[in-house]
Amino acid sequence: MDDLISSARRKVVGTKETMKALERGEAKYVFIARDAEERVTSPIITLCEAGGIEPQCVDTMAELGKKFGIKVKAAAAAITEV
Repeated sequence: MDDLISSARRKVVGTKETMKALERGEAKYVFIARDAEERVTSPIITLCEAGGIEPQCVDTMAELGKKFGIKVKAAAAAITEV
């Protein structure tokens, strides 16, 4: 997973940006933090199911943010171009 994230050419971080990428059909891989609130992640999971994407889980929001190169927590993130 780490290699995939670090080698991605385009990625988006955050719930709103991830949802936009899913709605536009641009998301190739989606990552969700396990400790994020369900009310935040459930719409993303629904869009993933509709788009046939299996979301990957990361233990914490802090870990997800760090993996995607930001210094704050993130509930969701996506890779849009590999």
